[in-house]
Amino acid sequence: MATHANVNLPLPVLPEGWSGEKDFKAIGSISAATQRSIEPVGPHFLAHARRARHKRTFSEDDRIQAQENAKKVEDDDSGEISEPEDPSMLLRDAKDWKQQDHYAVLGLSKYRYRATEDQIKRAHRKKVLKHHPDKRAAAGGTEDDSFFKCIQKATEVLLDPIKRRQFDSVDERADVEPPSKKAAKDGKYYKLWSATFKAEGRFSKVQPVPKFGDEKSTKEEVDAFYNFFYNFDSWRSFEYQDEDVPDDNENRDQKRHMERKNNNARKKKKTEDSARLRKLVDDAMAGDARIKQFRQEANASKNKKKLDKEQAERDAKEAKEKEKAKAEQDKKDAEEKAKIERESNKKNKEQAKAAVKKNRRVMKGSVKDANYFVEGEAPASAINAVLADVETIQGKIDADETAELADKLRDLKLAADIKKVWTAEAKRLVDASKIKASDIKTLA
Repeated sequence: MATHANVNLPLPVLPEGWSGEKDFKAIGSISAATQRSIEPVGPHFLAHARRARHKRTFSEDDRIQAQENAKKVEDDDSGEISEPEDPSMLLRDAKDWKQQDHYAVLGLSKYRYRATEDQIKRAHRKKVLKHHPDKRAAAGGTEDDSFFKCIQKATEVLLDPIKRRQFDSVDERADVEPPSKKAAKDGKYYKLWSATFKAEGRFSKVQPVPKFGDEKSTKEEVDAFYNFFYNFDSWRSFEYQDEDVPDDNENRDQKRHMERKNNNARKKKKTEDSARLRKLVDDAMAGDARIKQFRQEANASKNKKKLDKEQAERDAKEAKEKEKAKAEQDKKDAEEKAKIERESNKKNKEQAKAAVKKNRRVMKGSVKDANYFVEGEAPASAINAVLADVETIQGKIDADETAELADKLRDLKLAADIKKVWTAEAKRLVDASKIKASDIKTLA
């Protein structure tokens, strides 16, 4: 229990001989009284008015106000962090925490690297209240705590400045893709590129980052922007994507090997990221109308004759390049046309050759179907003689004649009819002096 002590301090003693009549000196005077209208305002008056209106005591009003403030905080949380949960995310295995989107797990996808520590804590509180295993079990759900562990891991990473910076370094969902040439030409060039470089600027060690600007930006502002990004000093690192290093001390060689491997991978990714950013700046600068305008203004003060000469040279060069390109294109088209014709001719020849082979098989098959024009089993001598005549006739007729003869033989079944066709063909060739009558032994 607290105690107190009384201390008696005497008033100071006036100097000897001091009196108010002769030693008191006035240094000012009191102004005259003035009547003024005073309007009650401020939080204390409002609290008084609220208590009077609802007839509350101080304690009652404080309790009700505390309840309303708590409800307002909960409403603010639910209103600010109201991102719907992906059902597939709820099934995530806590062991794969490196592959999870920590911001999405906490419902902060729209904030990402801009999320404040207070927002992360409130999002964590909301998610825990909803997904705590005890609460899920009490509500009749499963006791699986995998997603709860994901929530804890996401909060651990995002509330740790070093781990969060490592995750933000590889957070591709926060990147803004550069606009295409077509999109940039639709009057949105500066707006689209501004969004891209704003996202890139979050990695800068130097803050604030110059803005991309618009068509009204001065030459100094544009030069400062491009110089800044061409000499960009990035804090971006890639430790988050390291392969896990074994913790056991027994395998120190493997541990050193993995550390070297991770270091080399980080350097490679750092180099690739620098090259990517450099290309990004090159692309933006290549399409920036302001750069062209500044160059034109710088050249406007030069001799007009020189400018005209340069323009003439450019026109001549462009005409020459167009002529050369046209000649190359014409040559390419001619070569392509010739190639198509060759392929077409080759294909036609192959088809004709295949048709001749097929028709010749029909012709040889016809004499086989006629049993080589003998009764009973045909001897080898008869077969050879008939086939020799067939080959002689085939050698003297062209593809069209071969097709015509094959068509005549194709549907014939009787040996007499088949031989009649062959005999007529042999006679036609003999009459046309393409073969001698003595060349035909069996089909004359």
